[in-house]
Amino acid sequence: MTVPESTRLARRLVGRAKLGEQIEVCAGSAVRTEVRVHGGEVESLTVAESRGVGVRLVIDGREGFAHAGTFDADVVSELVAEARDNAAFAEADERVGLAEPDGVDAVDLDPGDDRIASTSVDEKLALALDLERATVGADPRVRNVRTAVYADTRAESAIVSSLGIDGWDRGASCSLSTSALVNDPDGSTRTGGAVDAAGAPQDLDIEKVARLAVERGVQLIGAGPATTGRPVVVLEPRFAATVLGIVAGMLSGERVVKGRTPFANRVGEQVAASALSLADDPIDPDSLSASSFDGEGIACRRVPLITDGELNGFLHDSRSARGLGTATTGSALRGIRGTPSPGHRSLSVAPGDGDLEGFLSSINDGLLVASLQGLHSGVNAVSGDLSVGVEGIVIRDGERAEPIREGTLAGAIPRILLDIVAVGADLERLPGGSLMSTLVLEGLTLGGGSAA
Repeated sequence: MTVPESTRLARRLVGRAKLGEQIEVCAGSAVRTEVRVHGGEVESLTVAESRGVGVRLVIDGREGFAHAGTFDADVVSELVAEARDNAAFAEADERVGLAEPDGVDAVDLDPGDDRIASTSVDEKLALALDLERATVGADPRVRNVRTAVYADTRAESAIVSSLGIDGWDRGASCSLSTSALVNDPDGSTRTGGAVDAAGAPQDLDIEKVARLAVERGVQLIGAGPATTGRPVVVLEPRFAATVLGIVAGMLSGERVVKGRTPFANRVGEQVAASALSLADDPIDPDSLSASSFDGEGIACRRVPLITDGELNGFLHDSRSARGLGTATTGSALRGIRGTPSPGHRSLSVAPGDGDLEGFLSSINDGLLVASLQGLHSGVNAVSGDLSVGVEGIVIRDGERAEPIREGTLAGAIPRILLDIVAVGADLERLPGGSLMSTLVLEGLTLGGGSAA
């Protein structure tokens, strides 16, 4: 196999390390296409290629970093010296250092799909236009489409270090998304969105995306203000992924080191209902987020986080692992322009029993969530407190009843996990790569305009 240009460049820069220095180089390139259409016309078309190199240099417990958005030899040749200069001004930190090979062999995933590259721009334009037409035609109550988008990315990257790390990975994915504007008889507009993702354009499902977007908008027609209460809350897989993604963010080793998570010092404790088992599985070959190497060039591996409700541990890169006297879990995330930090790639829940429709039929007073708003500002990752906007469908005596809007769901993540009533067997592969099923929760407060 021909050695990729990114690997050759990274190896060359690593060879410039001086005695006593550790050097890590991350080099990569990407090609992204995005098509936005509106009203049967192309609103925007972007085809962009990017390249970049990041150099991390460590000496005497000090770290310096420098990056460039090019492979140009004249620019890249200055990066090691720049990183060295930056290290001289940094404060010493006992946790600073590069990752060392840990003996775990990388899984050969090679998730790149050449069909994206072989699909013409005109064909990609046609997909976005077809999606808009399908969305408008799915229901007479659809007034318009806010936007219909086709996007794809092909990327490759190399990570090489003076400690023996030498890895290369590539990936490719594409997506279709749309947002349907639905007329409500009260004169307002309801919005429904949907997205599909795949490894190649030929695997995208236009009709499914259009249908889901319209259904999600139509189901909110006639929505009134929420009524205050404590309903049983049902999360479809896409919203289960949102909530459990917040949980996984709180299980970052760096947050534990800094004391900024409610789960610190709780390994081995029951932190969730026994129905929940959650892992980060970046080597799942069916996930579009799958990767052979993490952001430090360490082999990715499946990391159990919660098993039968018990906290197994945290997501670590080498820095957070040093802070807690443990080993990296191959969970470093990074971009060319930044240094690594631990995080999740592809969350996966173990299937339980039952499915969405079965759960709904057994609930007398509940809420089926249709949208969540304000997640970035409504979650305190230190305390776990949560307060977010919600739209949804009231569940009454086992049946879907009236839709609601302008509600607020409030609770605390540690309590929410313990109040999980059921985890479904209806596993769904989501566009972001995670594998999720329906969750049923108690203990959340629904705030609205009037009391129940």
